[in-house]
Amino acid sequence: MRGMKKYRHIIETPDAGRWELAGYEATLPISEKSNPITRELDRADPTQIVQLLKECDAEIFQEEEEALLNYKRLYSQSVLKTMTIIISKVQEVLKDPENGLIVLSGSGTSGRLAFLIAISFNKLLKGLGQLPCYTHIIAGGDRSLVMSQEGLEDSALLGIEELRKVCDGKKKVVFIGISCGLSAPFVAGQLDFCMNNLDIFLPVLLGFNPVSMARNDKIEGWHSTFRQVAERMQKLQESHKAFILNPAVGPEGICGFSWMKGGSATKILLETVLLAAHRTVSREREISEKCLVEILRTYERAHNVTYAQSRKIAALVKQAGTSLQKKACVYMVGWHTLGLIAIMDGVECIPTFGADHKDVQGFLAGNHNDIFNKEMDLTAQGPPFAFSQEDFVKVVLPSLTELDTVLFLFTLDDDLAEVEELVVQVKEKTSNIQALSHATVGQYLPASLKKLFPAIISIMWPILFLEYEGNFIQKFQRELSTKWILNTVSTGAHVLKGKILHNCMVDLRIGNSKLFWRAVSILQRFTGHSQARCLDGLLQVIYDSEVVLDDLRNKDISTHILVATEKTKIVPTALLCLLRNCSVQEARTRLDTSHSIRAAIEASLHVPGHKRGAEKPDAA
Repeated sequence: MRGMKKYRHIIETPDAGRWELAGYEATLPISEKSNPITRELDRADPTQIVQLLKECDAEIFQEEEEALLNYKRLYSQSVLKTMTIIISKVQEVLKDPENGLIVLSGSGTSGRLAFLIAISFNKLLKGLGQLPCYTHIIAGGDRSLVMSQEGLEDSALLGIEELRKVCDGKKKVVFIGISCGLSAPFVAGQLDFCMNNLDIFLPVLLGFNPVSMARNDKIEGWHSTFRQVAERMQKLQESHKAFILNPAVGPEGICGFSWMKGGSATKILLETVLLAAHRTVSREREISEKCLVEILRTYERAHNVTYAQSRKIAALVKQAGTSLQKKACVYMVGWHTLGLIAIMDGVECIPTFGADHKDVQGFLAGNHNDIFNKEMDLTAQGPPFAFSQEDFVKVVLPSLTELDTVLFLFTLDDDLAEVEELVVQVKEKTSNIQALSHATVGQYLPASLKKLFPAIISIMWPILFLEYEGNFIQKFQRELSTKWILNTVSTGAHVLKGKILHNCMVDLRIGNSKLFWRAVSILQRFTGHSQARCLDGLLQVIYDSEVVLDDLRNKDISTHILVATEKTKIVPTALLCLLRNCSVQEARTRLDTSHSIRAAIEASLHVPGHKRGAEKPDAA
């Protein structure tokens, strides 16, 4: 029997899923489990893809189910209480910005979101005439904001070094380390450093697994595991010297793809905490659970408003999928922070779907001086770093074809003349253009711009009569809405291209230790072989060797990753080798002659002894 919901929800949250049952894929943490909702995602049409991912996103707002495992959820009392205490600690820094600092840190997805949120709250402070007190750290430095550099998250020592640099001279630092799966060594090192210096640091860990599911592999070149760091933090939380904020939001729509729900929940949680801190500190108000719930509900409304456009989103998924199937490209050009969301979405496709950096690419249009400071020189770094409007006009526009899809992202507060000028240029090259526009009630798209688009996803937001800090809520809603739509479009397009099997990223790029072990897990899931057999199969493909000798097995994981990073289709090749008991060369030939990766693997699953759905996710 379904438990009573404590809060009246804006959206209809799905019933508790099988993933919450004891024993469901028991060897995997929540963030790596397969979501039962999307189990047949690879067979879905565009309309069904949008509906399935909508349901997955709604799980973020689900409450605890008393009859099940009782994972902490977003609205759980213990989570809300932890948020209120963290808010009080943030306020101590806000009251003394000259001596204090709020650091948001992560790698990959988490680091990019840390950057986005830090610049948003520094902008809020600037508008109040106050000193900025937020900064971000991302593994690999700011180059990682616009390109995929997954391997750099594996160094705990590098994380510590970067933290030392940004905090030099500060007397009070609230450090928020983001690791959706409680797994990133880069963040583990930073949290450990904070706990060794509690006179200055208050460490906060944000993620979406229980501590018991934190990664427990020894971190290469370091003394600890992530789980040991998290367990130490748990003990310190009793005396309010460290905090863990880790509600369960359910498995991702694509197994392990933390840019989706993990990224959205990171944005929701951090913006709620930090916005509540600003709203209450500036008016000397008490922090209340009601204040937090009110802010969280605005994100539920964003979900409702966004997916009311499901029919148009599905049409865009179909168009983007057609472009990828025809070996063309999908470009997303956004103004201000919507451009940042576009860049992030494009970058995430590279490790997740084994995409080329040009397949799905985001660009930041308009003036971005308020986003990237002078020290962050990301220009003239070569094609993989192309991200600006100038890059789009100089590099992409001349080579655009009728097969490419271009999506424009803007609000009606942006420079619409500038938008129109760029749209006119693009329309000379391709008719496959669409727009995602955000407006407030009473705003209307100029007729001259409207007539340029064959299709527009137009999202209308209510007028909010709120104080200054509250006005940022609508900015955050628009960003999250854009993120949900772009997640759905890029994921759906790759599903249609045949890059997904069930709901697994079977063509992921092995760029770090987390992705290395995820690759092994995928091989186990679809072959039923032991971990040792699958590990050997993976190494055979990485090293182009038909026999795996002990000297290969005994190499550090980092060595395997270094070789794997330069190669493509490693996981599908290994899958075919294991399923067909064939050579690496034969497997590659089968992939090259198949119309899609999914089709090649499906055909191999149907050879005698194998059938679809017979995977064994808990194989040891």
